[in-house]
Amino acid sequence: MAASRYPLIAREGWPVIFLLGCAGVFVFWRIDWAWSLPLWGGVLILLFMFRDPPRQIPSNPQAIVSPADGTVTAIETVTDPYLEREAQQVSIRMPSYGVFSTRAPAEGKMLEPRRIPASDGHQGVWLRTDEGDDLVIVMHRGPLHNAPRCYVGFGDRVGQGQRCGFITLGSTIELYLPANCRMKVQPGDHVRAGTDIIGLLVHK
Repeated sequence: MAASRYPLIAREGWPVIFLLGCAGVFVFWRIDWAWSLPLWGGVLILLFMFRDPPRQIPSNPQAIVSPADGTVTAIETVTDPYLEREAQQVSIRMPSYGVFSTRAPAEGKMLEPRRIPASDGHQGVWLRTDEGDDLVIVMHRGPLHNAPRCYVGFGDRVGQGQRCGFITLGSTIELYLPANCRMKVQPGDHVRAGTDIIGLLVHK
């Protein structure tokens, strides 16, 4: 099941790609084709940067899929600052040249966190599954101090692997998972959003 409402090219890049393409056409017809080449090169770079390929979502409902493309940098047991509970924290560093879309790690309902820690621009959302498992996804600002975009609100339902946000040029994503979650990755592993399983929810 591919879960992307905006396949191939992320909508966040459409305006600038369109404007640069129009500039390329104008320079090609009004000035000289050679002068338009840098503009077409820029279009190709932007098409690569804003690519948003569809992903094959695992059929395992207990699976927690990666919310972003990147590298797992840390896994540790901590106190979740949003829900004030013991949790496993997974940190994923997105590359500056990768796919910038973020996806829901599991199916469930978005709720307002019980408390909001002091923020330096990061954005945290609380996801509760139908089985009552609590996950918190925290998106930090990008390298240009650009704020992450979140396209789901409190009360919205999301599907496993559903496209739900975007961080231009990438950033760091943190997941706070149930303490008994069975981890399937380790630091240094490369993961793809919506496709690779980073953990399994455990139910007695």
